[in-house]
Order: sequence, then C-alpha cells, then structure tokens
Amino acid sequence: MVVPVRDDAPYLGLCLEALARQDVPPHEVLVIDNGTSRETALVARAAGATVVPEAMPGMAAAAARGYDAATGDLIARLDADSLPPMDWLREIRGAFAVDPALDAVTGRGVFADLSPARRLVASAGYHGVYYGFFGIALGQVPLHGSNFAMKRAVWEEVRGDVHRTDPGVHDDLDLTMRLGRTRRVRFEPRLAVAVSTRAISSIPRLGAALGRTGHTMRMNADRLRETRAGRLVGTGFGIGPLGRLVPKRLHP
Repeated sequence: MVVPVRDDAPYLGLCLEALARQDVPPHEVLVIDNGTSRETALVARAAGATVVPEAMPGMAAAAARGYDAATGDLIARLDADSLPPMDWLREIRGAFAVDPALDAVTGRGVFADLSPARRLVASAGYHGVYYGFFGIALGQVPLHGSNFAMKRAVWEEVRGDVHRTDPGVHDDLDLTMRLGRTRRVRFEPRLAVAVSTRAISSIPRLGAALGRTGHTMRMNADRLRETRAGRLVGTGFGIGPLGRLVPKRLHP
C-alpha cells in the first residue's frame, strides 16, 4: 500500500484511518515523504505507517520510490486525500483472484464533498473525460492515481521506463503509457474511493493539470503514435510525427 504525500497532514490522517478499518488488512502501508512538514510525518507514524523519504521533488519520484519499496505481490496506490471504503482492499484482491492474468486494476474517484447532483456532473466531467478520452487515445484503460493496484512484477518490468525524475508529468498517466497496450488493465466500477475536489477547485488548478497532461503526452509521444486517435490527440497538443514539438500554424 503506497501513499505519496507532501504537506497533507489532515487528509493523510483520514486516509490512514480508512486503511486501518479495511476488512482485509493491508500487508504494509508506506507513506512516501516528498518533503513534507514534520506534522505530516508524525501523523503517518502515529497511524503505524512506515515513512519512506524521497528528496527528489514531484509526485512521479515519490510514487516510484514507494513502488520500489513495496514488498507485497500487489501494490495498491491511494493519494493522501483518498478515502477508501472498508471493502476496498478485498475488492482489489478479488479482482486479481478472479482474473490471474490481470496486470492492474483501477476504479472511480467520487467527489464526496459535493451535493449528489453536483457530484454527478463533476465526476462525469472530470473522471468521465479522463477515462473516455485517454481510453480512446491510448487504446487501453488509464490508471487513476487516487485508486489503483498493480502486480509488483509488472512494476519491476516498467520501473526503468517511467519518467520518475520529471516533476512535470502526471505519474499515473505516465505509468499508464509505459505499461503499454499489451498488458491487461481493467476498470472496476465497484472499486470506488472518496476524493476531495482540490483538483477542480479553481481555474488555475485545472490549467496547471492540463499543462501537466500535455507535458506527459509529449514525454510519451511514442505511445501516442500507436493509435490513430492518439496521433490526432498528439497533433492537437503540438506533438510532431517523431515526438518533436511542432509550431502551431498561424491563421490570418
């Protein structure tokens, strides 16, 4: 169980409480300290988690450090503001037990701090677009960093390919693209966790997220070229046929 974190003590405390209530206990809980405050590390240790330091800034570095340190056959991942239900780990284990050839499984994030009507709209607009857009562009199910699990053997195969030293990438999308279309990744609707609305709370946050998305796709231009839809998406983000940035055509 890997939880990358940076200065998120209140959220982290709730996340670790939810993990402690799992009806199938986690093999281990690794909190990856990516330059957090002393309070955040204290919260992690008080909850019985193992704190693993990662000095290199960025979620990509922190997540990769956590996957490297994990010792179980399955590596589950949550963000610090994720709140899994009691059966979350049981559902994950069940998915791999039913389908032994499965390489990774991912699920929904539910904006629990919104009213039901606004939650439906926000989830459809954010997670719906994420899964639909990248599912078509990549020809595979994209991993959602707030809610997924993969076999440790799969991580060991791709750990040298991810852009762990680049703080500008979306680590979950980058990992998705390095997994490739040959690996079996499944979206499981029952695998849902509550998440905060921080990512969509303001225009600047959304703009920053879109910028990281474009950067991640440029770093993985080779993967985009594998599908026709991906090549079209890459063109829209200014990615040339060999992965180079191309100037936008100016119109009078």
